[in-house]
Amino acid sequence: MKGLKGALLFGQSGGPTSVINSSAAGVFLEAFKHQNIITKVYGAAHGIKGILDEKLYDMGQEDKKELELMKNTPSSLLGSVRYKLKKYDDDPVDYNRILEVFKKYNIRFFFYNGGNDSMDTCNKISKFLAKSGYECNIIGVPKTIDNDLNGTDHCPGYGSAAKYVATTLMELNLDATVYNTGLITVVEVMGRNAGWLTAAAALAGYKGLGADLIYLPETPFDIDKFVSDVKGVCENKNNKCIVVLSEGIKNKDGKYIGEFMASSTDLFGHAQLGGVCYTLANILKERLGVKVRPIEFSLLQRCGAHLASKVDVEEAYKVGEAAVQAAIEGETDKMVILDRDYSKKEYTCVTKLIDVAIAANAEKTIPKNWITNNGTGLSKDFIDYALPLIQGDCKAPLEDGLPRFARLKKVLVNK
Repeated sequence: MKGLKGALLFGQSGGPTSVINSSAAGVFLEAFKHQNIITKVYGAAHGIKGILDEKLYDMGQEDKKELELMKNTPSSLLGSVRYKLKKYDDDPVDYNRILEVFKKYNIRFFFYNGGNDSMDTCNKISKFLAKSGYECNIIGVPKTIDNDLNGTDHCPGYGSAAKYVATTLMELNLDATVYNTGLITVVEVMGRNAGWLTAAAALAGYKGLGADLIYLPETPFDIDKFVSDVKGVCENKNNKCIVVLSEGIKNKDGKYIGEFMASSTDLFGHAQLGGVCYTLANILKERLGVKVRPIEFSLLQRCGAHLASKVDVEEAYKVGEAAVQAAIEGETDKMVILDRDYSKKEYTCVTKLIDVAIAANAEKTIPKNWITNNGTGLSKDFIDYALPLIQGDCKAPLEDGLPRFARLKKVLVNK
């Protein structure tokens, strides 16, 4: 809907990244350039939950310097959430509450920053408001270290997390191979159904300091084959082997290996994975009799802003900017994507829009022909794809030798 005038509301959802706040900075700083159209700029505390609880921050009370510092501040400064909206026909309560809050604060521009489930939320709200006759332009702002959002070449957050995985693995490789005694190192990387982040281990291999074996969710995982693979490497490398695997590896029946020990699920019904490296390390120790060290990168891989990619930081900011520009031009029910021009030798990428429904609840996985070595390696196609995304260095300024991250006042709106 073109010609709208009113308040802007931005929310963050799902797992944080080291550049999610760069997208927020892009939204806020661009919004303040259009005060003749955007009358107020709000941030939702903990995403959709903040809207339902009517906890909104007045971003106009923040210092511009702090908003600029958001570009290099990791995690979700406004607070994130994992909250699934049910279908309207099943439970209209949340939808009616959202409409009530939007009307009260004259929200005419809404932006939701997240992954697959967040884009589903975006789509549901957009369809509901349109059906209700309430004019509001809604744009999804992509983010996820998993890089599994459908429709976009890659996701803000992925490049920096991939750089963290590759860099840390190179350092780990040097450390794990110093002794003349055997050591098997099993590294677990995030990634439920898509192995993009785990595949970043291949970037370390590209520099000669990678893993011997890489296991992705895209390929069925067999424990006996796994033990045999590791044994084969150990026999040729003096009982030394470095394994990198995804938390989401599954057996041939589609059962998560980590789910055998998962006792709970999140609000989206996903099994709480993590820790599979410890189980597999124990199996290797029992069967091979070699010292094994399990390492779980866990939250470190998504909050490591000290290893942020400049390309990632800048693109995250651009998608936030583009979202505001698109909404002002009348676009709605869309998601900003990053569109790469593969016809050019140098890396070139621009922002475009797609229907948010294309990304909602759809996962993009690694092409099967990129997975090599009987399911334990990646082809040069992946290297060519990922290498441009980790380029450049972009960190927070230092204060007393430590990063100076943004400090928001978080002034709640009272009405």
